[in-house]
Amino acid sequence: MQNNPLRLPHGSPRLPTATIASYSLELREGKGFVGDRASRTAFRAGVERWRKLYTRILGEDPFGLIPPDDISKSTLDKWLREEGPAGAVVLSAMEDHAAQLARVVRRFARHTSWQGVQRVAIGGGFKQSLAGRRTIRRADELLRAEKVEIRLRALHHHADEGGLIGWAHVAPTAVWRHYDAMLAVDIGGTNVRCGIVRVPGGKSGRKAGNPDAARVTDVRKWGHAADKEMTHREHLVQGIADMLTRLIDKADKKGLRLAPLVGVACPGHIHDNGSITGGAQNLPGDWEDENFHLPHKLMEVLPSINGIPPHVHLHNDAVVQGLSELPWMRDVTRWAVLTIGTGLGNASYVNDDERSD
Repeated sequence: MQNNPLRLPHGSPRLPTATIASYSLELREGKGFVGDRASRTAFRAGVERWRKLYTRILGEDPFGLIPPDDISKSTLDKWLREEGPAGAVVLSAMEDHAAQLARVVRRFARHTSWQGVQRVAIGGGFKQSLAGRRTIRRADELLRAEKVEIRLRALHHHADEGGLIGWAHVAPTAVWRHYDAMLAVDIGGTNVRCGIVRVPGGKSGRKAGNPDAARVTDVRKWGHAADKEMTHREHLVQGIADMLTRLIDKADKKGLRLAPLVGVACPGHIHDNGSITGGAQNLPGDWEDENFHLPHKLMEVLPSINGIPPHVHLHNDAVVQGLSELPWMRDVTRWAVLTIGTGLGNASYVNDDERSD
């Protein structure tokens, strides 16, 4: 490869083996969006509603004096396993949320870009909990009972890794003929994750490595929302650059053939010029400012990789997370992802044998 041929159009719908039919759909319902009903925020609100109801019935708070913001996923799972009054609250909230998730899937299924979707992967941090996984299974049961021909299942990869591993399927196939790793970033409203995505099996100039076998190593996670020193957009960008610089050094020490390509996934609609509109409101500062260009900002401060200035490629975070599931979606033609977080991310795909449809 001469210099850096990896200057891909940002947010491209055309991928090596699939096409993105849609992402970041904002389906309105009343004054809000349909997806808001199935977000992690909605689930937490449901837990509090049932908590108050059980408190009135029992005469005491089943959660004790624990403030809502101090109740972790592991605590909810602990109560769920104990099957006491606290567990009954969690179960009730799960049943409500499963019904809402099934309802959201039915609503998305009516959109043109979701026509023919056969399977939906559920990602985001919600599925990392026992309550989340059981809720997903219950929503699938409800869809089956309603004769809806769409199956739900939890994303295979850990939530901290899916948004990075998906880059193996965004990068051109030629990348994996010459390199066996690339850098990836997943920017969320609360955390930023960076890691080295490795694709084993490639030989320089010969057969490309298999993206289906991709794995992520040296994952770095930064809770930027809780960092009191991180108050501006520029602080977040510099923090990401610092994390990536350390990973470049790490890859060099490991002797990895690191591609001069950095994949960055973030919320919002990603235009082919690298600008962002909508969806980035949870990030510090104005990321939709016409004078702000995230890829350029990072490229200005990142060091060269094996003597080549790295190209920073931008795409939507739900799109990339969903693509990590591609190896388990090759038996269907149309599929989708819903990422349950502060909001509800979404994307739908068409596998390569159906692109002409």
